[in-house]
Amino acid sequence: MYSDNEKVVLCGASAYEQKYYFNQDFASLPQSVQDELHVMCVMFTVEIGGIFTMWFDSDGSLQFETEAVDADAMYDEIGGALRIKQYQEEKKELLESLELYYRVFFLGEEVPEEALMEEDGEKQNGK
Repeated sequence: MYSDNEKVVLCGASAYEQKYYFNQDFASLPQSVQDELHVMCVMFTVEIGGIFTMWFDSDGSLQFETEAVDADAMYDEIGGALRIKQYQEEKKELLESLELYYRVFFLGEEVPEEALMEEDGEKQNGK
């Protein structure tokens, strides 16, 4: 489907075109996850400006990328780095789940045992 060293875009948004993009190869993700990704991308570009993209590298790690055109005086580069760090902290569980999803369904890896054990533990604890 994708070559080994090709980055696979999950989603992104542009403040310039005021558009959101979601890769339909990920349409099997729950709608609530798709909605959360939509909000994250659009809010980033509203608050920071520029173009914001979330993509997977060849190892299955989710990466964040932000860029702006040279003439964009409103783009907040420092704010962008801080917002990405905030997403990585506040959305840690979601981001780890997306990485696991990608590694299993796109890279064909086995589900790690600890992921299964965590899920079993949540069920036993009534979560």
